[in-house]
Amino acid sequence: MATVLPHPVIRTPSFLRALPGLLILSLAMAAGFTMMGSFSMVQEGAKAEMALSDFQLSLVQGVAAAVPLVLFSIPIGIMVDRMRRLRLFIVLALVWTVGTFMTATAQDVPMLFLARMLAGVGTTGALTAALSLAADMCAPQQRGRALLIVTLGKSLGQAGAFALAGWLLSLFLQRPAQDWFGGVAPWRATHYALAAISAALVLPMLMLREPARHEVEAGIHAPWRVVLGELWSRRAFLGPLFLGQVTVVMADAAAAIWASPVLSRSYGLAPPDFAGWMGSLIFLTGVAGSVLGGFAADLGHKSGRRGGLLLGAVIAAGLGIPSALFPIMPGIPSFAFALGSLMLCGTVTGLITSVALTVLLPNELRGLCIGAFIAIAGLVGFGIAPSLVTAISSLLGGERHLGEGLAIVGVAVSCLSLAAFWIAMRRAPSKPI
Repeated sequence: MATVLPHPVIRTPSFLRALPGLLILSLAMAAGFTMMGSFSMVQEGAKAEMALSDFQLSLVQGVAAAVPLVLFSIPIGIMVDRMRRLRLFIVLALVWTVGTFMTATAQDVPMLFLARMLAGVGTTGALTAALSLAADMCAPQQRGRALLIVTLGKSLGQAGAFALAGWLLSLFLQRPAQDWFGGVAPWRATHYALAAISAALVLPMLMLREPARHEVEAGIHAPWRVVLGELWSRRAFLGPLFLGQVTVVMADAAAAIWASPVLSRSYGLAPPDFAGWMGSLIFLTGVAGSVLGGFAADLGHKSGRRGGLLLGAVIAAGLGIPSALFPIMPGIPSFAFALGSLMLCGTVTGLITSVALTVLLPNELRGLCIGAFIAIAGLVGFGIAPSLVTAISSLLGGERHLGEGLAIVGVAVSCLSLAAFWIAMRRAPSKPI
């Protein structure tokens, strides 16, 4: 009689043992998001030197960021599911570093556009790989904390795009530092320095080892008909989960784009009046939302109830509804509090959604689904939501009604998000993979 051998048990390290590797991963992601957002701080210098129009700047800043989300997120997600993720991450880190270097050397709009697109491709693609790697560094019940570390790196990088790039720009505006890179314009010297910093922060990735993949069903080399069949069998859960997170991104994207004009038009503030506290608000809510989302996901997973992992997302989506009224608040303090609450809730739902994909889906579907989330959320959030706000404000009477239009869109999509997350929680797989 033949002996049936049991499947080998792959042990995952504890969170504390995995923490050094997670911190290295987080540091690299901080570098990526700093490189991706750094051009915002120096664009006026580039505009003056290269004689760029505002329309050309909008292409470099907007379209060059959207193209990677729409075109490359899903293909890179598929590669994350089927290739060695650590090697892929390092390649993508080199892509964003090269894009930063090319930003410093660009002499015309097409080259500058390509440079900023490479920075976006590398960073957004590496985020998918980082989430997949972090998920396999810890056990499922600790996955919220693991992804929390990666998300903190993202928040640090978004803040660093303002703080580090701004500090370097001010340094190269001073005469003693102007000759460090051959006397180039300060905005170019800033990106030469950022490229060097990026390469240094990515080097520790070479110390990591590829973690074993956990919760694999069909295998990473499964035929496409099998993979698509797995996706289709989970459509009742994935559909509302996608809708819930995409509508959250719509509210957050509209708020990020139109909050400054509302402060100027409705509250009479000039950009220097709110730049400092807005930057601090973005960073603090990103950190607090990451911490809350990570621990809420782990606590929900430990509850044992069906869909309990998503309970924190349902609560955050509900709190986002009144927070979306920030553009029509009676004063600056209430405006800031409501806007901060909205961004906090958005960070919480985003992290919990990422954890849900890594816990409730087999390994061979995670990169594909995370990539699809990034692509669809980027297209809808940045492509539709801002224009929808202007369309509604026009119906209300014109640009002076921008605040009311923003509030209407924010409340509407937040209500839709709450309903979608509730349905996703009810339809979540009864047992984690």
